[in-house]
Amino acid sequence: MIRTWLITGCSRGLGRSLAKAVLAAGDHLLATARDPETLADLVASGDGRAVPLALDVTDEAAAARAVATAVDRFGGLDIVVNNAGYGNVAPIEDTSLEDFRAQIETNLFGTIIVTKAAIPLFRERRAGHFMQISSIGGRTGAMGRAPYSAAKFGVEGFSEVLAGEMKPFGVNVTIVEPGGFRTDFAGISTRITEGNPAYAETVGKTAAMQRAYDGRQPGDPDKAAKAIIEVSKAPEPPLRIVLGRDAYARAERTDKNRLDELRAWRQLSDSTDFLRGDSA
Repeated sequence: MIRTWLITGCSRGLGRSLAKAVLAAGDHLLATARDPETLADLVASGDGRAVPLALDVTDEAAAARAVATAVDRFGGLDIVVNNAGYGNVAPIEDTSLEDFRAQIETNLFGTIIVTKAAIPLFRERRAGHFMQISSIGGRTGAMGRAPYSAAKFGVEGFSEVLAGEMKPFGVNVTIVEPGGFRTDFAGISTRITEGNPAYAETVGKTAAMQRAYDGRQPGDPDKAAKAIIEVSKAPEPPLRIVLGRDAYARAERTDKNRLDELRAWRQLSDSTDFLRGDSA
């Protein structure tokens, strides 16, 4: 069965790898980017199965047009991949509120806007799959990337609620949490600032690591794309999937630490309930 995908952020990185994999699988693709000229090679390789479209994910009208274009050109829409996003490195103290808002607008509201554009179609069809590209930084805070982590934590909370609301209509939601992949996310897509020297031992080390990390990340984006396609074909896809051994190890460690802390403070947590005989 030929499926139709709408993928945001196809100009580079994971989005581009996934777009190529979708076309290699014989599916239809609505490939979006701020500048659709960057998608010319995808269109050329698609043999009529790829349609490029300019999309700023923060533009509600443009998101609605993207969904409508998928339906008009391919007769429907099966999978929406909210991939577009970026994250700068800087201490919270040195990050302007304007920068906070810009990153949250793209990473969180962009996901919300594109998702909402497709919800009515999926609900009426009683089928569909939202693939929300989060990050391991959406499960555990990423040092020096407070706006990015704040947005990705928001994406995860939003998507958990979305999954519950869409389940009765047969619509799936999967939150994808990649670790470090060999894309330009740590390169030209990221502005890295050490900021105040007082943060040399925290954000400073993150900044240095990011510069050294670029081009040496352990994850292969083409393999990540294949994994995402495999998840999309699963009869019962997971709500969350981590990609990369680094992400898996960090997720496991984070979840264990949270559970240990939760249990350590359970007595105090339980003590705040009304007990029988207490007066309100």
